[in-house]
Amino acid sequence: MVAGQDDVFWTMTLFYFYSLDGIYRILKPRSWIVLTVGLLLSLLSLTLHDQLTVKGILVLLVLYILAARISMIVTQREEMRQLYDQLRGEYRSVKRLNLAAERDARLEERTKIARDIHDSVGHRLTALIMKLEMLSIQRKTEDYTELKRMATESLEETRQAVRALNIEENEGIATVVHLIRKLEAESHIMVQFTVKQGVLSASLSNDKSVALYRVIQEALTNAMRHAQTREVRVTLGKSATGAIAFEIENSLHKATSFKEGFGISMMRKRVGELGGSLEVIQTNNKFVVSGMIPSEG
Repeated sequence: MVAGQDDVFWTMTLFYFYSLDGIYRILKPRSWIVLTVGLLLSLLSLTLHDQLTVKGILVLLVLYILAARISMIVTQREEMRQLYDQLRGEYRSVKRLNLAAERDARLEERTKIARDIHDSVGHRLTALIMKLEMLSIQRKTEDYTELKRMATESLEETRQAVRALNIEENEGIATVVHLIRKLEAESHIMVQFTVKQGVLSASLSNDKSVALYRVIQEALTNAMRHAQTREVRVTLGKSATGAIAFEIENSLHKATSFKEGFGISMMRKRVGELGGSLEVIQTNNKFVVSGMIPSEG
């Protein structure tokens, strides 16, 4: 090749590789195709200009091999970088899952502690208060006010301890039934439960579940205080609107005077705030607390 031909050859070669560099940055995954097409175009161009020589072919092949090797190295590094980013992302994901699992484990343990406190200490204190109410009725000559005050304060402190754990109470009618059954066993009264169709599957929020339980608990306390029998009938059903209807009834052998106390008044207010209603009816032979609490749907 003469000097003029060398200038054309190297000019075309440089143009070829600069062009390849730009194309390669756009089409990295197909770099080998770009290099091969570029090589063929370069050979074709040299052939058309009648400048194709053995030396030129060898130079182009060497440059092609070097470019291919560099492309392979760059591709491998790119794949390694992507793999590293993927592993780092998976590590972060696993770390987040691990932290979430630890948080769930702590929450589960706190929930268990809260349930143990609520089911053991809380219910025993409630039963104690009801027994003291019964004793104050049976033995009117003795004053149980201080004992009732201490038991009530202890119960409130227990509830505050449970709330301090930031654990929500269980929801649903099934839990209410379980709690009332436990209260029945501890207070030695006979509760005749009637749970009508569709009630157990009803959805109640935490506040409504607790309100329903407190209403029944207060009604049972009133039954122990004023009734001449230890049998109470509790009925849970569903109204036409889907609300949870409740009725707590106990028999009276003789008419007695009744004045609505603070407990019933507070329960009526609490149920009313949740969109429900509560009423108390007393006749010559029975005492009834009834009402409804809207369900969640």
